Amino acid sequence: MNETRSTVRDEHPRPCHLLVLLASFIISHLASAQTVPASSAPGLISPEAVSSLNASDVPVSEVWNAHGQFTIVTQHHGTFASPYAGPNSLQPREGAKETVDGTLFLGLKVWRSAELYLNPEFDQGFGLANTTGMAGFTSGAAYKVGHDSAYGRLQRAFLRQTFSLDDDLSMVESGPNALAGPRANRNLTLTVGKFSVVDIFDNNSYAHDPRADFLNWTVIDSGAFDYAADSWGYTYGMAAEMTEHDWTLRGGIFATSTEPNSETIDKTFGQREWVAELEQRYEWNAHHGAIRLLGFLNQARMANYGEAVALALASGQPADVNRVRRSANKSGFALNVEQELAKDFGVFARFSRNSGNTEAFDFTDVNQSLSAGLSLKGSYWNQPTHTFGSAFVVNGLSKEAQAYFAAGGSGILIGDGQLLHYSREQILEVYYAVSLNKALTVLADFQYVKNPAYNADRGPVSIWGLRVHAEF
Repeated sequence: MNETRSTVRDEHPRPCHLLVLLASFIISHLASAQTVPASSAPGLISPEAVSSLNASDVPVSEVWNAHGQFTIVTQHHGTFASPYAGPNSLQPREGAKETVDGTLFLGLKVWRSAELYLNPEFDQGFGLANTTGMAGFTSGAAYKVGHDSAYGRLQRAFLRQTFSLDDDLSMVESGPNALAGPRANRNLTLTVGKFSVVDIFDNNSYAHDPRADFLNWTVIDSGAFDYAADSWGYTYGMAAEMTEHDWTLRGGIFATSTEPNSETIDKTFGQREWVAELEQRYEWNAHHGAIRLLGFLNQARMANYGEAVALALASGQPADVNRVRRSANKSGFALNVEQELAKDFGVFARFSRNSGNTEAFDFTDVNQSLSAGLSLKGSYWNQPTHTFGSAFVVNGLSKEAQAYFAAGGSGILIGDGQLLHYSREQILEVYYAVSLNKALTVLADFQYVKNPAYNADRGPVSIWGLRVHAEF
């Protein structure tokens, strides 16, 4: 899914420590003989992967599995009006940019009620303008750290333990970060280790995976949800999920980066994020739907926009958040809806907002965001392996953030050196995906961006993209 944005590094990052996983062994002593494998894999199991199961006919569970993926995303934009530019501006002319990544999903049942997952990954390439220039960036496959050569990291390393609350079972199919086996429809699931916050929170069946559906950051995630993450989008933490048939209550605590837009996570949890989400699933006219309400609180050293502007006015220098950071809170919420309207046709929408008086910390420079879209399978034109998707998103800044960028400030992704004429960032994304077989999918993507980085003096920008995705 998604931080200074792309920088070239020669050294290879060290694999993450697994010490945090030791805490889960304490949990294991609480497990009863009735516990079963987990209800879902973070961000990787769709509702279609779970089927009904009679308690009298329980199949054998997987002890281990291995899956993998390989994705190439290429994007190019046309020329556009650019009377001026700053340190984080999209360039009016640049060549095509490409990102390449491959992931191995390894799963192991460490005892009856617990599963260990490791996701080693290699990455290479850059996003457009080194992943800067728009608050709603164009590719969720482009990390905030770019490299000319391929490098490896252990992106996920987590333990999941599930406690069953009844004998009503369903079947989880084998997949990435999912061991096949029965699970209780009423369960308590604990996840601890290294993973992405949006593996578990802010999910959506139609817009959440840049390897499977839309690409734009603020379409696949709630734009104002400033979730804890390093420059690759991952962090350390723990999440608990209580599932009762048609609803799930989630909560978690996660470590933020050591400072905004950092490659390093504060493993002491001295800087942290609290997240809670309630998901209600339902049927409307025999079609499934879901509503999710999420709230978050960040507690970290972050700058207040007003203080940064005041210092800039006193010194005569451009506004700089680095000079006024102190302990502060940032809060926000996200409303996330999906609804199937007919077979192979569904719609979705998200609205998110945060307090807006402090700098963006780990995701992107958005204080309000509204997105909506649709997904339509090709069965309607006799091409069942094709998918058409369309979405529109509007991102906005708070008054305090507008003043900061007008005073020459730079954020995580944006900073044109000035902001003379603020206007909401508006993005249209359309894609067409073709599954050539079970393992290979090709997607053509187009995005039209008006007021990139909230700047009415620059743009609009037309962006074309191609994604090739393979699974095994």
